[in-house]
Amino acid sequence: MTTDIIRYAVDADGIATLTLDYPGKTMNVIDQAFMDSLDSCIERMKADDKVRGGIITSGKDSFVAGADLTTMESNMDVMADMSMEDLVKSCGALSTLLRKLELLGKPLVAAINGMAMGGGYEICLACHYRVAADAPTVLVGLPEAQVGLLPAAGGTQRLPRMIGILAALPFLMEGKQLQAVKAKEAGLVDEVVAPDQLLSAAKAWLMAHETAQQPWDVKGFRIPGGGPLDPRVAPAFVVGNTMLQAKTFHNMPAPLCIQSCIYEGCQLPIDKGLRIESKYMAVLSRGPVARGMIRTLFINKSKAEKGMHRPAGFEPFKCRKLGMIGAGMMGAGIALTAAQRGIEVVLIDRDQAAADKGKQYAEKALAKLVDKGRQSREKADAILARITPSTDYELLRDADMVVEAVFEDRAIKAEVTRKLDAVLPAHCVLASNTSALPISLLAQASVRPECFIGLHFFSPADKMPLVEVIRGKQTSDATLAQALDFVAQLKKTPIVVNDHRGFFTSRFIGAFVDDAIGMVAEGIAPALIENCAKHAGMPVGPLAITDELSIDLSKHAGEAQAKEFPEEYKAGRSVPVINKLFDLGRLGRKVGKGFYEYEDAGKRIWPGLAEHYPLKKQQPSAHDLKQRILYVQAVEGARAMEEGVLLAPADGDIGSILGVGFPAYTGGPFCFIDGIGLPQFVAEADRLADLFGEQLRPPQLLRDMAAKGQTFYGKTARA
Repeated sequence: MTTDIIRYAVDADGIATLTLDYPGKTMNVIDQAFMDSLDSCIERMKADDKVRGGIITSGKDSFVAGADLTTMESNMDVMADMSMEDLVKSCGALSTLLRKLELLGKPLVAAINGMAMGGGYEICLACHYRVAADAPTVLVGLPEAQVGLLPAAGGTQRLPRMIGILAALPFLMEGKQLQAVKAKEAGLVDEVVAPDQLLSAAKAWLMAHETAQQPWDVKGFRIPGGGPLDPRVAPAFVVGNTMLQAKTFHNMPAPLCIQSCIYEGCQLPIDKGLRIESKYMAVLSRGPVARGMIRTLFINKSKAEKGMHRPAGFEPFKCRKLGMIGAGMMGAGIALTAAQRGIEVVLIDRDQAAADKGKQYAEKALAKLVDKGRQSREKADAILARITPSTDYELLRDADMVVEAVFEDRAIKAEVTRKLDAVLPAHCVLASNTSALPISLLAQASVRPECFIGLHFFSPADKMPLVEVIRGKQTSDATLAQALDFVAQLKKTPIVVNDHRGFFTSRFIGAFVDDAIGMVAEGIAPALIENCAKHAGMPVGPLAITDELSIDLSKHAGEAQAKEFPEEYKAGRSVPVINKLFDLGRLGRKVGKGFYEYEDAGKRIWPGLAEHYPLKKQQPSAHDLKQRILYVQAVEGARAMEEGVLLAPADGDIGSILGVGFPAYTGGPFCFIDGIGLPQFVAEADRLADLFGEQLRPPQLLRDMAAKGQTFYGKTARA
């Protein structure tokens, strides 16, 4: 019997304690070995007449983190080839096991000592009583919708039957999670006790209950608050369906499947409801959305944060003192983040007033946290005390990391680099925060180019999770290792790219914005462009993005690129439109006019655009525009891969979603291409290029992969 994952013990009162403690893992996760071990324990309890009840708890700091997504991802190729019958059975395996658990005939208590997520909380739901420790680490919820899945081990059926359909919807549809006390108020747990009383409280309930039966297994059971057809509940499905599509634009199948599970399953006995749940799970697991989201937002993100590109053989680096050059919004945000991680920061700018203003950014941000009760005043003061605003580079003689975030001008950055080289210790890494200037060129100003690297943070730096790490031609392995350790210390997610103008993220989002502004010049209705971008899943329309960043910034960035790289630079399709708005004084939101007119009542597309760029009589279809918006970015991502800018498709997928807002449901450009299929993607990109221009033409890399039957991920991944 496989019981090493779950420690099984029976006390003198006949109470069996099942301690979940997966060897070799920091958290308990549900995989086949875990399920085999639980099944074995159920059989032992069933066969032993001395056992009157059981407690399920954890030997780790958390209860159960949910399904092992790594195993799930590796099984996806196998699942794609299964018959639907076998797939439904596979998707319902844990559900079947938990049904066996709750029908054991002996009362069971979940003693929740830490995080119980997804399948972990579904184990708790299958128990007859739930006791949670009153500790900040205790968190319960069903977050599957956030990765394109649904709670398939009874979550969509047991939770509505326990707390009512209306109360259950936010937890199932949105993945809402609660700490212990709030979870009790919402009915997700039955009792909250001090951590040291958890097991005794669980046992006390068992000693008082010789038998236990789930409410939904009692004849005549009615769902609290009414079933799906009840007049108090039914409108929620009508309104919910409308709101769902307004939020997701039909791009996310999971919430709709969850709603269908609740609506259909809660009209039927529990066993039939569980079967419906397994069928919907099978549909989702075979689709590209869940595969892409799991692969990128969990598997690859975790690999990146664990240093998948970190060169081996170097001692772990921990930054003690950071030099932050440039106290603007970007520099101030990085300084705040570093100080929050316990790092001493010297924040330098041209004059003391500018440096002080940078520290004030941290003061305001921390004051908001204190006001909201999310941080103590003492801790906020300690963080602020770590930031020293100054103009004196001499303070950096003992710095072990420096980030420069001054104006995007090669001459200015070179001047700063020379000043730093005069004071920095030999081992200190110098990182330039730049969004487009090649690191190898910037490193030419340094006497130590091997210690020079790019760290492209995203604004606001204290909130955005991504850092694009750019390796210059002379950047050493030791420097890359140190930079990645620094990013990890800041608790950010790194991607690593090779040096090239625009790197990856800037050229990726640039392809989207440039093409969209080019559509205005083509005579495509601006409102159609903006709405199609939102329907495709982009968080903000491209014209609104440009207004927010400002028209003059876009103009000057293009001019700087043309000046720096006269041979390479090719003016984008957006340049004439940007220049026109600039000449008209329409500089964007900051002056109240750009592509939009900004008024007290709100904003609207500037009607005068149509005078300069008359609308086509025959507008393209919304379908073709949505495809164009997604494909122009995916094609640019493929070009970056072909040119060797990207080290792996994972970097492109993570960077596109966390850095520049490519729709999460796609899993990123490479998951998106895989999900469509290489031959189909190439054919559609060619069709779009014939319609709209060569910027949509797929690179040779994709044609070669399509011909060879290759993909970016899975068993047919290109080497």
